[in-house]
Amino acid sequence: MRKMLLLSTGMAVFLVAFMGSSFNIALPSIGTQFGLKASTLGWLALIYLLSAGVFAVPAGKFGDLKGRKPVFLSGISLYAVGSFLSGIASNAQELFIFRFIQGIGASMIFATSVAILTASFPLEKRGQALGINVSCTYIGLSTGPFLGGLLTENFTWRSLFFVNVILSILTFFIALKTIKEEPIRNAEKMFDGLGTAIYTLTLSLLIIGLSKAHLWMLLGGTFLLFLFLFIEQQHPSPLINIRLFRTNLTFSLSNLAALLNYSATFGVGFLMSLFLQQVKGLSPQNAGLILIIQPITMALLAPIAGMLSDRIEPRVVASFGMLLTTVSLIMFSTLTENTRTSFITVCLFILGLGLALFTSPNTNAIMSSVEREFYGLASAMVSTMRLIGQMTSMALITLILSVFSSSFLQGLRVSFWVLAFLCIFGIFASLGRGSIRKVKGGST
Repeated sequence: MRKMLLLSTGMAVFLVAFMGSSFNIALPSIGTQFGLKASTLGWLALIYLLSAGVFAVPAGKFGDLKGRKPVFLSGISLYAVGSFLSGIASNAQELFIFRFIQGIGASMIFATSVAILTASFPLEKRGQALGINVSCTYIGLSTGPFLGGLLTENFTWRSLFFVNVILSILTFFIALKTIKEEPIRNAEKMFDGLGTAIYTLTLSLLIIGLSKAHLWMLLGGTFLLFLFLFIEQQHPSPLINIRLFRTNLTFSLSNLAALLNYSATFGVGFLMSLFLQQVKGLSPQNAGLILIIQPITMALLAPIAGMLSDRIEPRVVASFGMLLTTVSLIMFSTLTENTRTSFITVCLFILGLGLALFTSPNTNAIMSSVEREFYGLASAMVSTMRLIGQMTSMALITLILSVFSSSFLQGLRVSFWVLAFLCIFGIFASLGRGSIRKVKGGST
């Protein structure tokens, strides 16, 4: 039964990751059909990430209060509906709205899948289960560009969404049979509607303001953030329990380490894609074949890293992974026009190895540091840290490249040094957390 549970949750996160990476390949075709500029196409990608990130915490909290299985199944259903509607969209405006709906479904999947696995596996087997789940995510990310290009070229971009509908329906029925109903322990608690509204608006302003460099949005988002924190401390059943961050060092520092890790690594693919094509003169296909080394390495090694975190303290495994990631970023900072492809391949492999050793154990540490009633919130925080980190990474790289616009290589090297320093801070955050073996609430 646990194997089927791994299958259903793995298929769900695979679909979400696959859609995210394959959709980018289809953007030029969508732009041609609807006559869209590059900036507008960027919004079609951003709106999915935005809705997936903004609604993750509310979905996780609702799952903690009312049951994770219904939220997970509803997420798959909404994701399928959003995919189908996106596939039949007749104009860009409709596609924009339907991608937003699809993102909400994705947020419900990510917010509950890890929580369901954490509640279903004992502490000594949890790392391996979470590692397999992470591996499914990176299989989706690594296969998305190739399969997405294949589908788009032979069956148009709409086929991406229709394939997702079919697989979503299959995943729904597997999950329906394999995920057990949990006793609802917090049914009497009220959902924090006001906090959810302020949180959603706060994160939206901060993310859009950061990605589009709108100062007024950043200032508005910062003000609302302080208002949200004040309101949450007064609410009897807050959307985010601030006490977790104040009193649970493992939880707070593990989330900080995740934020720094994603901030330091998400933009690597963007930088290396430009380097390989603009500096080394490779075709998009050949550049993609080289870049795929990183996600494939992560997909293969994430389950092993999860197993290691079941036997060795996750803090140790994750910190070593962050160290390897730092080493790879410093190696990237030495790139020149004459750098051999073999050196780049080694850098990408070390980066993939470092991320594999960090991601699964760190997720294990976050989930195992809280009591069962907070599993949904903890799972959602992982998704939120990932989103904020991704946006921060791209914003930093965009800023640095604009400052060094006259010399791409110089901007690239500076970018990698800045990312490496973020990772160094992440090492200290990772080392500074406590041991999950000592957290009583983490056991099941």
